[in-house]
Formats: sequence, structure tokens, C-alpha cells
Amino acid sequence: MTVLQRLRPDHAPALLAFERENRAYFAASVPDRGDDYFTSFEARHAELLAEQAAGAHHFHVLADGDGAVLGRVNLVDVDGGSAELGYRIAERAAGRGLATSGVREVCAAAFSEYGLTVVRARTTSDNTGSRAVLERTGFVETGATTLMGKPALRFTRELSEAGG
Repeated sequence: MTVLQRLRPDHAPALLAFERENRAYFAASVPDRGDDYFTSFEARHAELLAEQAAGAHHFHVLADGDGAVLGRVNLVDVDGGSAELGYRIAERAAGRGLATSGVREVCAAAFSEYGLTVVRARTTSDNTGSRAVLERTGFVETGATTLMGKPALRFTRELSEAGG
């Protein structure tokens, strides 16, 4: 069983393993984090936790029963009741509905726990999987943009008590 958990200090080893194992897979669709991310991981993890404690971001992991990280679902740039959604799922867990369930859970928490009313997201136009996740979870396409120099789409989801 996979559970969504708010990022904690003890997630660091499993999160680093997740990022290392999936580095090439993620780099195919999002910018690579760079070598410094991995060599300075402990310090970066501490920074993220401090930013989360300050309310600037809300970071989450999708962990299996053994504590292995299978995905991340984050709300970043929290401001004025809104935030930007970002997520990534391990290659070995892709296609199992984890992104969809994780996004649904984070949207519910965004409303009930973090007091947000709007969540925004972006994805490249050619990322059909990510677009499908956003559409399945109640996001509405709101326009075109660019992401990583590629054509992309913007999405928005209004949050409510009934639908998170």
C-alpha cells in the first residue's frame, strides 16, 4: 500500500535513493537536477524542510509499506491562497495510478490543511500522461505557455470543501 506523507527529516535516505534511481528517467521530461543536488542533498533537504515549516511550500512523498519513495507530490510557491503543483513518479511505479491518487490527496490537503483555494499546474504539451492526470483530478486547461523551452499548457483547479 502506498501512502502520502508530508516530507520529514527521516525521509532523506529514501528520497535520495528515489532521485538517484530515477535521475535519467526524470531527465527525459524535466530538467536534470544536476550533480550538486546529489552531492549536497542533506543540506538541500534541510532547506526544503525549513521552507516548508515557514509555509512557503508543502512537500510530500508517496511511500510504500517498506518506506521506499515511489513519488513526490509538492505544492510550491504558496501565496495568497494558491500554489503550484508538481509531481514525479518512479519509473517502476508509473502507470499504476499513483500520480492521480497522490494529486487528489494533495489537493484535499491543500484545502483542508493548508487553507489553499487554487492550485495551478503546468506540463509540456507532449506529456500526455501528465495532462491526463491533471484532467482526471479536476484541473482545467487555462492557456498556453512554455516550459523548458517547449510548448506547454497551464492548468488550474479551484478547491472546495466538497472536492478538495
